[in-house]
Order: sequence, then C-alpha cells, then structure tokens
Amino acid sequence: MKKILHVTCSPRGQAAESYRLSQKIVGLLLQKEPTAILVNRVIGGGVISHVDENYAISQSSSADISQEGSMAQSEELIQELESSDVVVIGTPMHNFTVPSALKAWIDHIVRVRRTFNVSPAGKVSMLRDRPVFVAVSSGGRFSGERARQPDFLTPYLKAILGTIGLHDLTFFSVQGTVSGPDAVAEARTKTDQALRYRSRASSA
Repeated sequence: MKKILHVTCSPRGQAAESYRLSQKIVGLLLQKEPTAILVNRVIGGGVISHVDENYAISQSSSADISQEGSMAQSEELIQELESSDVVVIGTPMHNFTVPSALKAWIDHIVRVRRTFNVSPAGKVSMLRDRPVFVAVSSGGRFSGERARQPDFLTPYLKAILGTIGLHDLTFFSVQGTVSGPDAVAEARTKTDQALRYRSRASSA
C-alpha cells in the first residue's frame, strides 16, 4: 500500500494558496491510488524547532550523540520521509526562496551519515528516489514572459533534495497572487490545466 507524505509550511495554514494547490495534487494522487495512506506533516507556525547543539555536534563528529531534542525530531522526520512513496510539498516563496519553516524541515532531514554521506568525490545520497511534487505560491511572478523577480527556491530544492537522493521533482505554481483576484483566477486555471495534463500523461 502506497504512502503519501504531504508537507505544508505556510503561516496562513489551510487558507494558503500553496496549501490549496498541494491539496489538489494530493487529491489527484488519491484518485489513482484510493487505498494510499496519507500522512499530513504541518511544519508552519513554529511547529518544528530549529536544530540544536546536539544536532550541530553530530554534523562534525561520528561519536554517539544524545538523541534528545532536535536529534529525536530529525529522526522522526527522516523515518517519515523514508517510509513514503510520494512526497507533496506545499510552500510559499518568501524573499525569492523557501520560507524558514521549510528550511528548518530540510535541516532536519538532510543529515550527514543518515541521509547522505561524504566521500572524497563529494556528497553521496543515501535515500531511494521517489516522486516529489512541489506546489509553490508567490506574490510576484518568477517564471514565464511576465517574470519580474528571481527564483532561488526551485534550484535550491533541486540541489538540496538531490543531495539525499530525491531527484524526481515536479513543480507547479500559482504566481502573481498580489495582483488581485482576476490574476489569481487566471493563475489557478493555468495550473489546473498543467495538473490535468500531467495526470493524463502519467496514466497513459
């Protein structure tokens, strides 16, 4: 039985555009796999603490480190990720990149000697690949002909998740959310079309 991990991090919670979009992705996945187990991991609003001293020490030492504090949370989040077959991430773009809540989650799951190793040739991933769908909302536009701001979110997620073995990333976005309801409706329509096209293509 497949397991879907749904990670959301907007401070606006279920009212967020990124949450709405990620829920739509989850819905399409469940249409294909009605018996799939859905695990909702809410990481916004300070739910996940930043890494602490024990975690920091563990990054530079192979000695046994206390598993209390953020190390325990890191292990819980990594096991949750390891057991998933599909990952859906709903995130806003903050200041051209990922919000701090998503960065905190990433700091917990990207852990040396646990999800990646270091070799003379560089970092070596330790997790198996699986599909990752990223639902992004942005007040401005960062792609297409009307792009007016840089995008550090997409390349960062590709690089950091690739470090631990997650390379199969697909991005969907609703951009220009500060441009008014008409612009949001237009962006939603385009994204919904892209979702339906992707769903049909993967079923073919």
